[in-house]
Amino acid sequence: MKAWIVDYAVNGSRHIETFERKKDADAREAEVTVNVGKGIHIAPSKTPTVREAGKLWLESLTADIERATAVTYRQHLHLYINPYLGHFRLAHLTPPAVRQVVEDLRAGKPAPFPTDEKPHERFKLKRSPAMIRKIVTTLGNMLADMQERGLVAVNAVRGLKKTRKRGKKQQAEARERGKLKVGVDIPAPKEITAIIAKLSDRWRPLLLTAIFTGLRASELRGLRWKSVNLKGAKLDVTERADRFLDIGKPKSAAGERTVPLPPMLVNTLREHRLKTKFKADDDFVFPTNKGHAQHYANILHLILASIC
Repeated sequence: MKAWIVDYAVNGSRHIETFERKKDADAREAEVTVNVGKGIHIAPSKTPTVREAGKLWLESLTADIERATAVTYRQHLHLYINPYLGHFRLAHLTPPAVRQVVEDLRAGKPAPFPTDEKPHERFKLKRSPAMIRKIVTTLGNMLADMQERGLVAVNAVRGLKKTRKRGKKQQAEARERGKLKVGVDIPAPKEITAIIAKLSDRWRPLLLTAIFTGLRASELRGLRWKSVNLKGAKLDVTERADRFLDIGKPKSAAGERTVPLPPMLVNTLREHRLKTKFKADDDFVFPTNKGHAQHYANILHLILASIC
């Protein structure tokens, strides 16, 4: 069996890398030559594996990001990035290798190194384009952190064609992703009318607020009476509840906003406040029976799904 060798020296240290294909060896030699010339080459033996880098990255992030975000990153690493790429050293991670993972996820191809001892069915499921973008973004963020630490010279994700789109093409795709289709992504007017007709007294205030204000589920769950101005017919979005019921500010400055309330909703909320036992300014507008913020699953499955 033939093997192709790339033999080079950096700062007096000799390094040897072997490849099964000549074109891979040639590509690596060209990459090393360029990086050595720029003074950014890092020997593969000095770089951690993707699995080790992910662990290091998460440990450094824990104190700086929301718990829900950390959980998402951890899931991406545990379920997708490590099973497909965990054995790679960062210096050997290339755009083609990342692109292959994208294709495998899209096709539902099992991971070569699943996290579990036995390949789990979840590794055979096709992933949506949106989910794949999130996974690749997580990988790119981790590699960017490794670059700052001097543990890898090149961020393989940045070399993907889809991450390098510029100008009109990038703007057109962003506009297309941002367009919501009535009747597909959001209910059509007739569907909203049907939903309103079936609302029970208990959940009518919550869903009417969702319909007429467009608040996100996290914002509805974190809404307090002090942010609702019934006399002025408006409410202020200043807080939200994450999946762990931790209350915090919206993720972006644009998320903090004032939303007008139509007369029908003002009357509904006024009646709702008179009836509820949780009516203090710091109380949640749509709490559980014990006055806590609602879980997202309750709104989705017990309320919205049952009404639909």
